[in-house]
Amino acid sequence: MNEPRPLWQQLAGLGVLAVAAALSRRRPLVSFTLTAALGLTAAPALFTVSYGPALGVFALLLGLRAQRARPAVAAFVAVGLVGTARIALVGADPPPEWLVMTGTLLFGCVFPWLCGRYWRQSRALAEAGWLRAARLEDEQRHAEERARLRERARIAQDMHDSLGHELSLLALRAAALQVSPGLATDHRAAAADLRAAAADATDHLHRIIGVLREDDEPAPLAPAGESIEELVARAAESGLPVRVERPRGTAVPSAAAPEPGGVAGRLPHRVVREALTNAARHAPGAPVVVAVGSHAHGTTVTVTNGPATEEAAPTQGGSGLLGLRAAVTSVGGDFSAGPHGDGFRVRAYVPAQQPTPATPVLPPPAPTSPFPRARRRVALGLGAAAGAGVVLVGAAFGWYAYTETHSVLTPAAYAQLRPGTPYDEVAPVLPDREAHDPPTDRAPAPPPGAHCRYYRASGELLVSIDHFRLCFDAPGRQGKLIAKDVVPGVGRPDQDHDENAENTENGGPVR
Repeated sequence: MNEPRPLWQQLAGLGVLAVAAALSRRRPLVSFTLTAALGLTAAPALFTVSYGPALGVFALLLGLRAQRARPAVAAFVAVGLVGTARIALVGADPPPEWLVMTGTLLFGCVFPWLCGRYWRQSRALAEAGWLRAARLEDEQRHAEERARLRERARIAQDMHDSLGHELSLLALRAAALQVSPGLATDHRAAAADLRAAAADATDHLHRIIGVLREDDEPAPLAPAGESIEELVARAAESGLPVRVERPRGTAVPSAAAPEPGGVAGRLPHRVVREALTNAARHAPGAPVVVAVGSHAHGTTVTVTNGPATEEAAPTQGGSGLLGLRAAVTSVGGDFSAGPHGDGFRVRAYVPAQQPTPATPVLPPPAPTSPFPRARRRVALGLGAAAGAGVVLVGAAFGWYAYTETHSVLTPAAYAQLRPGTPYDEVAPVLPDREAHDPPTDRAPAPPPGAHCRYYRASGELLVSIDHFRLCFDAPGRQGKLIAKDVVPGVGRPDQDHDENAENTENGGPVR
């Protein structure tokens, strides 16, 4: 590939590449630096056919395996500075060599490095996406399980409230039956046992449901199916001394009454039912007053009971009032419960629920993901590197084409040159520039003390062509032509160049 080197240099290059390959996994920056140093040693312009592929591979591995970008950027800058200094010191034609080095640095180093970083970010983001998907699936599964448990607890609590209220009324009926006149002793004892069993069943039901329910969970709001007056009347029929009061001036027309199926209609019913259940359990025989005030802005219910007139069965405290407080406050109302005189009072204010105006449905915002942003950043980096590389490579090729085509000495002009001709007579047929990469390794030994110049035999680009060598006995314009030679291109047979060789006028051979 027109890069002949001694055997020891080839073995040394293979050794350096072997060391770089061994360090590429744990020390990718060191591997790239070794390969870049090898390329700069072989050619000031950094580009070599022997080490260029290895340079691109280790740059790709550097982007794929190195986490930080700043050390890699510093290495690229250092390679560029060292290459520039070496071209300035030993370069044969600095401008095109610097352009070639810059293009190699961009296309052979920076571009593969950006591809490696893009590959690495893609793998990391894909792995993070799979982890996030698994975490979201776990969260969704836990949320479904929690929702299922909450629904079970809600159903159980609703059953507790409904059955607890009915069992309390059953206990009241058993108590009334127990004290009724004319009842036999065994029947009276059975009524007492029925009352105690109803109280025990209520406590057992409360303990079972209490395990499933959180203290701050809102009370269920299942449709009541009856008004507060009907609820109070049914409790009174069961033997509970309760009555309903409506303060004057608070009643509103039926058109403004709360909707039975709405929260403002169900929640007051739920408060009254829980308060009556507690009064029947904890203060048997105490008179109960239910005050209901309906206003345009909401409904207020107050349940007040006096001191107990009969001995209450021992029961444990419940969480019904806590659930009511959470339910009332969740809709913006006010709830209070506590001792009142010798008895107990529960008061709740439930605001009227105003119809919410229909709001236009807006499309959901586009989800933001780090993956598209990372793609855009890497694409911009690759595009900038590719654009700069195209400009530099284009400029380098243009300069290469210019220098090569302006250093051509035609075979006809070469044939007219004779040894002993002064430089001033030779200069008119010489091209503007000399060949910037003369094949000195293939040329014969020049005459002692001669100053030789090389010119291209044709304007063909990117191929190995013949070169003409003209040697003068003195530098500058003072010398005379003492020898001229044809240096054949690589791979061309010598007979192709015989036509360019001719004897000089004085019989000297053309070498």
